[in-house]
Amino acid sequence: MPILYRTTASATGGRAGQAKSTDGVLDVTLTVPKELGGDGARGTNPEQLFAAGYSACFLGALKFVAGKEKVKLPEDTKVTGTVGIGPRDDGTGFYIDAALEISSPGVDKAVLEDLVQKAHIVCPYSHATRGNVDVKLTVA
Repeated sequence: MPILYRTTASATGGRAGQAKSTDGVLDVTLTVPKELGGDGARGTNPEQLFAAGYSACFLGALKFVAGKEKVKLPEDTKVTGTVGIGPRDDGTGFYIDAALEISSPGVDKAVLEDLVQKAHIVCPYSHATRGNVDVKLTVA
């Protein structure tokens, strides 16, 4: 299957630096959270960027699946992503986990739960993390 879109971004300075896309649309300051030994300076970090990207992608997949199932999702449908980081048990590095909370006011909970499971198959972030990252899905 052909790639329909490709983008490029670079980071300098590691967790305390800059990240920029080649088109200039993304240009963020990266900082280390206090919990990871940082000074609490204003900026973002890879975990926040992953949480935002996964949330947006999953919502897109949810809308796609809902459209195929002829279910109208309200405009205030929301996916909230939480990403955590910690040391691996074997001491050789770090791991991340992820949780997605999905709310869609007015949609029957059983219907939404079915759509969420189908979106979890469709979403490229879910596909990329499957078997590698613990992902918890919650329908609010």
